[in-house]
Parts: sequence; structure tokens; C-alpha cells
Amino acid sequence: MWHRYWVAQRTEFYNRIGLGAEVLDYHWQKKEELAHYARACVDILFKFPFGTEELEGIAARGDFDLTQHQKHSGKPMEIFDEPLRAAATKLTDEQRTAFVAGVQEDWNDHNQSRADAALFCEKLFKGVYVPHVIEPSAGLDRMTLAIICAGYDEEQKMDAKGNPEQRTVLRLHPCVAPIKLGVFPLLKNKPELVAKAREVFNSLQKEFACFYDDGGAIGRRYARQDEIGTPYCVTIDFDTLGEKGPELQDTVTLRERDTTKQERVKISELLPRLLEKVR
Repeated sequence: MWHRYWVAQRTEFYNRIGLGAEVLDYHWQKKEELAHYARACVDILFKFPFGTEELEGIAARGDFDLTQHQKHSGKPMEIFDEPLRAAATKLTDEQRTAFVAGVQEDWNDHNQSRADAALFCEKLFKGVYVPHVIEPSAGLDRMTLAIICAGYDEEQKMDAKGNPEQRTVLRLHPCVAPIKLGVFPLLKNKPELVAKAREVFNSLQKEFACFYDDGGAIGRRYARQDEIGTPYCVTIDFDTLGEKGPELQDTVTLRERDTTKQERVKISELLPRLLEKVR
């Protein structure tokens, strides 16, 4: 039960960082594949461009680790579980006998003696046992590679003149994107735009990693951020300064990487809005 719980928890973790069911697979190891200490083991696999490979192994190691420590250190590793003892007192003699027989059969399958199984059950009925260990084992390098492979995308789109061009996007989940937000003044030679953009940048970079960029056309700046996986960008323009009326003053253009959708957002609402999305 706890092994399957951990498989589900690790699957949910991968889903939260952008590795969903469409890119994951599983290999439940057969008895002959298991390590000598393992009672069960599942490999979580990722569908890399070069083939499906292991992303993480999750082993149910039983009580092997703590039992070995107890054996060689001479220090008891057992714990007392009062709810377990109380539950055991409610079993009938027939239920106890059936339980012991089941444990003996299971232990026999793992080359452990029936006498040891009976002793284990005797202690268990008193609420005493050595805890089992579940071992999730994930590799950071392969996880990073999986995130990059899952996020990398190339798509064809039309430029401003109606000509086809290739757009390269790294669709990293916002929570793992190294840079969460790009901040741009519409023009770098307008001091009032630059000052406002710097103000927005300085206030937001206290909460998460931001990138300030004033080089080249806005479209090129968006493209640069798309390529490094930045999920959101804001542009400070003349509307921000109130040149088209007070209704747009102190608002910015917020652009979302994956859809390229843009909307006007009040500067005062940026931080809570972005924190909800990037964490």
C-alpha cells in the first residue's frame, strides 16, 4: 500500500513540473528482476526522443535496512505502535492463525523461515515491529534532461509581413523556469519608460527571478524569452504613463509564452497574479 502511495506521489510531483501522463510510463519489476532486499519495485520511465528510459526507481525495501542495522549494531530498531496493538487484541484465534499462515507463506516466497515469520507475528500482535523503508531514487541530471525534452518545441508562424518563420519555444512549467518574467520598456531611449520599467523590475525581482531587456524590437525580445523558457513578459509603454487617458495609466501588457496572448493588467495586481502562476 505504501509503495503504491509513493508511486502516486512521485507521479504527481512530475505532473506538477510539466511531465504529465503523455510522457511517462511505468515498469513494475517481476519477481525475478527484484534486488534481494526488495519486495516490490517500479521504474518510472520517460519517453525521451531517443527512446523510453528510466527516470526514477521506487523500491519497497521491506525491513531489510533497519533489520541489518539492528543485527550489526546491536541497537534495537523496533518501534511500539499502540493503535496496532489495540487492533490486534480484537482478532479472534482463527483470524490470528490465518494471518500467521499468510505471513509464513509470503516470507517463504522471500526465502525466510516460517519460525522467523511466526516470531514476527508474535511481536506484531503486541504492537512491536521494525519499520519498512520505501526508497524513491531519482536522478537530477536525467530529470533536467526530461524537462528540457518535454518543453522544447518548434512551430511555424507568420511574421508581421505575412511570411512564414519558425518559432522556437521552451515550454517549461512556470515553477521550474529559471526566469519567471521578462520586463521590457517599449523604447530604451525614452527615460520615462525606462524609469517605470526599472521600477516594475526592481519590485518584482524581490519575489522571483526576472530579466530586464531593452535591446531590439519587442518581437525579438519576446522571442529571446520564449527560447529560454520564460513563461511571462510585461511591457511598459506610453499607455502605462497615462498618455492615452487615466483608465490605462499604471497598467502594463502581460504576455503569456505558450499562447502569446496579451492583456492589460494593473501594476498593483501583477505580483499576486504572477505568484499564483509561477509557484
